[in-house]
Amino acid sequence: MQDSTPYAVGIDVGGTKTHLRAFAGDEDVVDQVRSSSGWRPHDPGAAADWLAALVADALPPHVRPSALAVGGHACETPRQCAGIRAALQERLGVPALVVGDAELLVPAAGLDKGVGLVAGTGSVAVGRLPDGAAVQVGGWGAVLGDEGGAAGLVREAARAVWAAHDRGEEPDALATGLVAAFGVAEVPALGAALEAATDVSAEWGRRSPAVFDAAEAGSPLARAVIADGGRALAALVVRLAARGVPVDDVVVAGGTVLAQPALYEAFTSALAESLPGARPQPLRVPPVEGAVALARSLL
Repeated sequence: MQDSTPYAVGIDVGGTKTHLRAFAGDEDVVDQVRSSSGWRPHDPGAAADWLAALVADALPPHVRPSALAVGGHACETPRQCAGIRAALQERLGVPALVVGDAELLVPAAGLDKGVGLVAGTGSVAVGRLPDGAAVQVGGWGAVLGDEGGAAGLVREAARAVWAAHDRGEEPDALATGLVAAFGVAEVPALGAALEAATDVSAEWGRRSPAVFDAAEAGSPLARAVIADGGRALAALVVRLAARGVPVDDVVVAGGTVLAQPALYEAFTSALAESLPGARPQPLRVPPVEGAVALARSLL
């Protein structure tokens, strides 16, 4: 027999982990974290099947969600998200909303409008125009973009080290740190090591502690890379503002920017210089809270 209590289900599908929370009224009845293995956001049918199976497995027997909201990693355009939403509603027969995972940050912070900025392995910023249209900037991957994210910082650190090598400078703490992190013998070998990565973002990104360690050891090169990364993150917010997105509040999340005070401070300093009226704030709750808030708005 179907439980008559309305169930609001929120899902945050990250690059590696998926967090699902479900509320029956005001009672938190499900709070699960699972692997994101199998998530295929560029195939709407496969993505909807994956989400429907996740919901069916997580909820108690004979219970269906009353409303569902999903923040999906790599759900990059309104058309893509709309395709998953339509397929999901067809399968579940309930109101649903699908957005990019960065769009969960503003509602998770209890705000109605603002910018969500993520700097983890990669980097991206999202917001909405006054008419409700979503706008995303950044998030182009470690090879071409993601400045200020872990992988992008490693890429730029390698470039700085190579430039210093070409100038004839002795290796500093950044150079020795990267050489050790990639397990090579000398600076010229870093190029082949970076190019050998099969999962560029993950394999470059996990070496980012070497950049911050070098900065703490006094490397001017590392400190310049971090400062540039902070300015790049602020530039994402500036781009949104230029397109008409309200940027009074900027909610910041991501394992790199929140775990590394030097990067967060570089970002906030650059933002204060470019957009003095913007108010940055670190997200202190799991992003899935934003998905739950969006699901409740559908009831």
